[in-house]
Amino acid sequence: MEAHDGLSARIAEVEGFQAIWASGLSMSTALGVRDSDEASWSQLLGVVEAMVEATTVPIVVDGDTGYGNFNTARRFVAKAERLGVAGVCLEDKIFPKMNSFVGDSHTLAEVSDFTAKIRACKDSQRSSDFVLVARVEALIAGRGLPEALDRAHAYHEAGADAIFIHSRRSDATEILDFCREWGERLPLVIAPTTYASTPSSEFQAAGVSAVIWANHSMRAAVSAMRRVCREIFAKQSVHRTESELASLAEVFELMEYSEIDEAERRAYRV
Repeated sequence: MEAHDGLSARIAEVEGFQAIWASGLSMSTALGVRDSDEASWSQLLGVVEAMVEATTVPIVVDGDTGYGNFNTARRFVAKAERLGVAGVCLEDKIFPKMNSFVGDSHTLAEVSDFTAKIRACKDSQRSSDFVLVARVEALIAGRGLPEALDRAHAYHEAGADAIFIHSRRSDATEILDFCREWGERLPLVIAPTTYASTPSSEFQAAGVSAVIWANHSMRAAVSAMRRVCREIFAKQSVHRTESELASLAEVFELMEYSEIDEAERRAYRV
């Protein structure tokens, strides 16, 4: 499940998700900027650090293009690993990138440049458990299935631990076609944002290892906050709005305020 701050990460874990996607779109939006590398990688990793502190489940960080060349990519990955995340996903577009669902101008990196990033990042990681996911944007850029497969093969050979195949079509046809051709060479990751009507069971049957619900907490928050702000501004009152909101008691329970009292009793041996 996507998360974009400590609170959304905590909610995702409490509600049962076994891993968290630190979404570049969602974190950028929460910072008040656009998903076009307007936020610096240090800003985003500051958000990720809060998410790590707030949760116990693995977090995979959306690292965009690695914010430059092989050197910036490996520095980003090394810092993310030190923060305690489980992995980083890099996409094969040029820096600065634009969100994959905006416009039609999506320039892909040269395969040689992106494989160099993968090798540099894998060389710099400390733990063998750390995962580097290579995100293939060929379908987003309209390059077709053959190029998507060629790129995925090259990234596999360069040392990627998983392939994230991305599409913005309204149906899952090209994703399922890719799965059939790819087989089980590496774990496959998808984000069915635009083809969400396809049952998850079809993805599982096709060999997909992980499904990312990539931006839904952020979008839910935008909708709810705009509605509440609009109502309070119009009414100049919070009367009758409270019933639509989480109670403070729910917030305190979610954030485990009671743990402070328990810790204090232990500290003072009361």
